[in-house]
Amino acid sequence: MKRLFARTPVVAAALAAVLALSACSTTSPDVVSRNEAQRLSTVVDAVVLSSRPVVVEGQQSGIGAAAGSVAGGVAGSGVGGRREAVVVGVLGAVIGGVIGNAVERSTTREDAIEILVQLKNGDRRSVVQAKAAENFNPGDPVLLINTGGKVRVTRAPVVSTPTADAPRS
Repeated sequence: MKRLFARTPVVAAALAAVLALSACSTTSPDVVSRNEAQRLSTVVDAVVLSSRPVVVEGQQSGIGAAAGSVAGGVAGSGVGGRREAVVVGVLGAVIGGVIGNAVERSTTREDAIEILVQLKNGDRRSVVQAKAAENFNPGDPVLLINTGGKVRVTRAPVVSTPTADAPRS
């Protein structure tokens, strides 16, 4: 039992690494990647036809399973005598891998929104992005912003045109 507690920092570090790495991914329209900064984007006007909540499935990169296997193996190998430690270590690695995979998948899962829009030429498009501060209702004017193959939807700004009577400065 003493060995298990001596290895607790290793197990905790492995689990912390899984959580930190799994939190690095987002589809939020409010977060712009470093690659998208200072890049020219294509902007297309559209109108919202409908929107609905969806869930973006979590990732399974293998990092969670690997870290869970290491943590489970280390924790399990500290149990019992030499023979039991091997068996429990292998079982701990398998169980840790399954749990690590599930943790990675659940922590990278995101609530999102699917927005169906119609372009000015009549074409229709669907965009799925993470929920943000903006709500999209049928009839709302929006912009589709395409940067390097990634598209996000944002509300179109209200543009007022000056009237002929307005004084010019």
